[in-house]
Formats: sequence, structure tokens, C-alpha cells
Amino acid sequence: MSATLGQTEVYSLLSLSLACFGILANTFHGDGEPLIASIAFSGLAFSICYALVRWLGNAFMQRGFKGRDLCKLKKTEIPETMGAVAALVYLFILVIFIPWPFYKDIVAATSGGGNRDVMKELEEVETGRLLHRFPHNKLASYLSAILSLQSIVLLGIGDDMFDIRWRHKVLIPAVAAIPMLIVYFVDFGVTQMVVPKPLRPYLGELFDLGWLYYAYMALLSIFSSNSINILAGINGIEVAQSLVIAVLIVLNDILYLSPFAPYPHPATDSHLFSLYLLLPFIGVSLALLMHNWYPARVFVGDTYCYFAGMVFAVDGILGHFSKTLILLLLPQGFNFVYSAPQLFKLVPCPRHRLPHFNARTGLLEASRVEFKKPLSLPIAASLKLLHRLRLLDVETDEKGQVVSSSNFTILNLWLVWFGPMREDRLALGLLGFQTAVGLLGLFVRHRMALLVFTADNW
Repeated sequence: MSATLGQTEVYSLLSLSLACFGILANTFHGDGEPLIASIAFSGLAFSICYALVRWLGNAFMQRGFKGRDLCKLKKTEIPETMGAVAALVYLFILVIFIPWPFYKDIVAATSGGGNRDVMKELEEVETGRLLHRFPHNKLASYLSAILSLQSIVLLGIGDDMFDIRWRHKVLIPAVAAIPMLIVYFVDFGVTQMVVPKPLRPYLGELFDLGWLYYAYMALLSIFSSNSINILAGINGIEVAQSLVIAVLIVLNDILYLSPFAPYPHPATDSHLFSLYLLLPFIGVSLALLMHNWYPARVFVGDTYCYFAGMVFAVDGILGHFSKTLILLLLPQGFNFVYSAPQLFKLVPCPRHRLPHFNARTGLLEASRVEFKKPLSLPIAASLKLLHRLRLLDVETDEKGQVVSSSNFTILNLWLVWFGPMREDRLALGLLGFQTAVGLLGLFVRHRMALLVFTADNW
């Protein structure tokens, strides 16, 4: 990969950056306009990340961060772990953005304003906020989000450097989530769930989960951080699926901020918080995807997968829509459940389960695992049942014993369903599936949920 930017790239990135700086300068003429500023910072995040990925590629390769694309005929080495660049740019942007949503509220509404001649009546401070204003008591949530994300980025970089075993790293996201959970306890502390109408005669309208709710949020952090990493293996799929999920969450946020939503909506601040976390993430992810899409010029590494998953967990938990997030992660959930037999060693699990590249046709086919020892009767019967349901491709010998099967990932399952295809077509198919499931999830959340709940908080 060339370490220099082309002339068109230089002019494009420079134009975008100057436009973003102009927007940021204009925000000082009003009262901050942090939502507009966040959009501008997202543009800057794109420009910086795009340039740094190009400039640092050769330096990463010289330090040994490189890999070969196993799904290509010509297996040339390309830079790896470039997701760390995107993650660090994102964290820097979040830190630099802090004055826009918080500075004016802190100066105007607290005694910490120093000698500045800024005075506001308490009633105006409490009731006179415009849509784009942000209460400074959210600062603790914002800083805890940054701390949790920094922790998970360190895990990802450590994994890329030392190839940490699954059993050692699977619970680390829960440790990274501790700052976020503590702030949730202090700032919000709601552990009650709304009971569906059929169960209300027995449990009442609200049921308090207590400490189980914090365990649920910790498990959500673990699942979200690892789910992106499990659904990986072809060019662009890690970043592209994360972009689809992020855009769907932004769409959900817009539903609460649009002119058609009741104003002021109780969830306005939470969904503004969500946008401030997601817009820069979309910027750096889009820049990274332009280098990682087929044919990939860089690999993102485990750092990006953990980082992207934790962004969603932090956003869903501190934005108070964790159940909506689960609906958007259903394809990742299915992939985890489908992969469980191999992940938990019920059947043999090869080191690489990515699809097999057929050098003769140039297409990807479902990769297979060979069973050198006879499987136990229950497992063999289960694999044959999955084969009849077209959820697996199983090969048996003349005695009827299972000798091989396709690997247990949604990538291989897609190839079992639709046959061999080119790598980018496989990625696009799964992205279409992710989008369709996500849109259906939002419809279920805001419309079909009314069948079992009395109201939707939208």
C-alpha cells in the first residue's frame, strides 16, 4: 500500500477539514450548538483517520503488524491492526469535543464559573434548554464512557500483539465496563423492567431486577465486544457491520429528536448523548472501511472489533436503550449461538474458520472441518438434523458416520445456502441481512411492542 496520498485525496480531505473547521468556528458565535459541532468533528475524524491509516501502514509492517489475505490468489502482506489507529483517533476526538456540550452549561449554571460575568436564573437553567443543549451532569457518564473505551482498546492492542487466548480475554470487557456501570448506578440507578401485560396480574407493572440488572449489563458488554470479533474473516465485514449497526442506532436516536417527537422528550438528553458517541465513530469507521473493503489494503485487527462492540455497549447502556441494542445485534447473536458447538469444543474447531478460497474459480466456498475421530451418537444425530434443516452441510461415509461438515459460522452458512460467490458479494449479502434485521428490530421495538406493553417511550 502506498504511504502517500494522491492529489485528489489530498484536496478532498483538505476541503472537508477546512469546511469542518469553519463549522466549528461558527458554533462559537451562538451558544455552542454541540450537535452541529459533533457532525463537524466527525468529518475531521474521517479525514484524520483516512490519512493516518495511509501514512502509518508501512510503519506498522516494519514493526511486524502485517498479515496475508488467505482469501486471495496472490497472498501479499498488508498492514494489520490498523483498527488501533481508528480507535485512537476516535478517543482523541471525544476528548477534544468535551467543551462543546459541557462548557457553557458548567459556566452558566454552576459556581465553578470563576469570575466570568455570566448569570442565569435557576428557572431558566432548569427549564429553558434548547434541543441542542446538554445538561452538564452528563459529564460523568461521558468521561466514564471514554474510560471504558480506553480500557477495551488496550485489551484489543494487547490481543493483537500477544494473541491472548479466548478463555483469558473473554471476561475482560466486563472489567472495562466497571466505570460505566458505577456511573450508571450513581447517575441513573434504574434496575426495574416494565412487565408485559399478560404477566402484570402476577408481577405488577414494574419488576425490580436489582443486582441482576448490573450483571445483565456486564454480560451485554462482554457479548457486544466479542460478537463483532466472531463475525469476521472476509474483507470489510467487521467495519461494515459496525457501520450498519451504528447507522441504525442513529436512526433510532433521530426518532426521539425529530420534530414529530413530543418536545421536550424525557429521553432527549440520552439520545443526544448517543449521537455524540456515534457520529465520530461513523467517521473513523468509514475512513477505515475505504481501506479495508475488498480488495483490502489493510486489516483492522482485533482492536477494532473489541472497540466497536464496546462503543455499542456503552452507547446502549448509558443511553438507556440496551434492549433496543439487543434487537440490532440479533445477527451477531445468531452467529454466536450457531458457533457455540465449536467455540465450546463440542465439535472440533480449527484455528481459522473463514471461508475457503477456490483458486480455480476465484470464489469463496464454505470451509469444512474434518472429524478424525467418530463423533458421539447425540452430536452426530444433531449434525444430521442440522443438515436436513439446511443449517449445515454434512458429509457421511458409507456407514452413515459423519466425517466432515461446514464450519459453524454465519459466513459459511450463507455459502451453504447460496453457493460459492465472490468475497465482496458475500459481504454485501450479509450487510443486507444485517440491515433488514435491524430495521425489523426497530419496527418491533416501536410498533409491535405495543401488543404486549401499554406504551412505547417514543
